[in-house]
Amino acid sequence: MSRLDDSGLTSVGQLGGLGPPHRGRGDADVALVDALDPLTWRAAMTWLAGRPSTARRRTCLRVLASWLRWLYAAEQGLEPLAASATHLDAYCYAALTTGDGVAARPLAQATVAGRRAVVASFYAHAERTGAVRAQRILNGTSRLTRDERRLLRRGIARLAGDGRRAEALAVALLEATGTSADALASLSARDLHALPGDGPPVVLVVRDERDPVAYPISPQIRRLLEAESAGRGADEPLIRRPDGGQVEPGWIADALTGAARAGGLPLQRAELLRPHLLRATGVHGDAGGG
Repeated sequence: MSRLDDSGLTSVGQLGGLGPPHRGRGDADVALVDALDPLTWRAAMTWLAGRPSTARRRTCLRVLASWLRWLYAAEQGLEPLAASATHLDAYCYAALTTGDGVAARPLAQATVAGRRAVVASFYAHAERTGAVRAQRILNGTSRLTRDERRLLRRGIARLAGDGRRAEALAVALLEATGTSADALASLSARDLHALPGDGPPVVLVVRDERDPVAYPISPQIRRLLEAESAGRGADEPLIRRPDGGQVEPGWIADALTGAARAGGLPLQRAELLRPHLLRATGVHGDAGGG
């Protein structure tokens, strides 16, 4: 499942002047912005698209990437749209005294003032387009109810029926275990274990921030696993993108939104769902669906 903006673009690198032949550090800047959660990414995409020239667009991309790198290092776990003016002050102070993390030297006052204006412009755009308000709603979003989980499972089945098995498997395991997207992305065939007895009961051992936890796998999820991992080596990931690439948290979050929409959850609720909202009950609740 690809993220799209209103014009059908899937990467900021597709905006004029930000893709090939614009190379070098700009590639890393594009990758950093493209890794943002869908809400912040859309805000960045429309903001960059509105810059008046190619040169200005490149400058804004470079400054936004510099800001994000500093923010991730200074405030791990903070959503970019939740950053405050205090964070921007600290970023500018660091640029004046030690550099921006790319150039390991203090930047001139005029340069830092220009960067402050660029970052402030992005947040003004995010506020104006409703992205900041939506982020606040997201931060207060509650975990799924039992009825919403039922709809999510229906959406998982529909994704699988439409041939989107990798997405269906990712969301089914997320819903069944309540683990993190990072832990799901690192699962391999070695984490599957058959139990003794009649039939083929299987448990999945997840190594998250906690101690390893074993989760029973339902027949529905087992069928998805078998279809997706057939012929795969023991150390290869259980979940892979349709193109064979490795999944990342952003891809899993997009898959969750797709399953929620397919199952009938309202659009606003589906777009605000994030993997951590499924952490509630795990093996002690109603895990094992699919």
